Amino acid sequence: MLKVVGVETYYGKVKALHGVSLEVKEGQLVTILGANGAGKTTILKTISGLVEPENGTIHFNDIRIDRKDPEDIVAMGISHVPEWRRIFPELTVYENLLMGGFLIKEKDLLRDRMEEAYRHFPVLRQRQKQRAGTLSGGEQQMLAISRALMLKPQLLLLDEPSLGLSPLLVQDIFATIKELHRTGVTILLVEQNVNHALKIADYGYVLTTGKIFLSGTYEDLLDEEKVRDRKSTRLNSSHALISYAVFCLKKKNYTNALTDC
Repeated sequence: MLKVVGVETYYGKVKALHGVSLEVKEGQLVTILGANGAGKTTILKTISGLVEPENGTIHFNDIRIDRKDPEDIVAMGISHVPEWRRIFPELTVYENLLMGGFLIKEKDLLRDRMEEAYRHFPVLRQRQKQRAGTLSGGEQQMLAISRALMLKPQLLLLDEPSLGLSPLLVQDIFATIKELHRTGVTILLVEQNVNHALKIADYGYVLTTGKIFLSGTYEDLLDEEKVRDRKSTRLNSSHALISYAVFCLKKKNYTNALTDC
């Protein structure tokens, strides 16, 4: 479905991605893991057209999209839930959902998509006339995901959905992501919360300083010796993040965020 090959992205003269290649197959939940500043968010922005790559190619359903405008990429079936949610705080919950369905012309279909959003997150029905900026962090994340689902995307990009949420809400959000995946939604998930992400992912990529450091299935990434063999003698933050996560997963300590394990 999605194929990223040799992508290099810059911010001015600063190179953020160094020849990144990854693949997401239809029906998969793929996660990108890494520490702050590793380039995870840049990958999603590049896929969704918010940032144009200097080199490399991105294909979606065999169509090249790395030179397309963001609105065209949305229309092709990719929805992006950005970091820190980015809802419209002055608009109501209902109006935010309408914005998510801006390409839908049929009123009946729009109503059906609204109902589907409310089924996923019943609290949004109760809050539909409330200004989005007054919602709790968890409710705002629910709204951001629901807004992205209004167009029934073929591929959902999720950027740090657990960011800033309490441990209890993190569990709820990941349960919802798992349920969306179960219903057939293809998902590319960016996360620092390694424990939760690995538990629900079919495949994972570990990113460090703009490069893919490690990739594999759940079982591959639980192989601590593989991580040790590939890391440099000087352990950086992404290496340490994954190594410690592996240690925690082997102990089957699945409680909260990585730092709590």
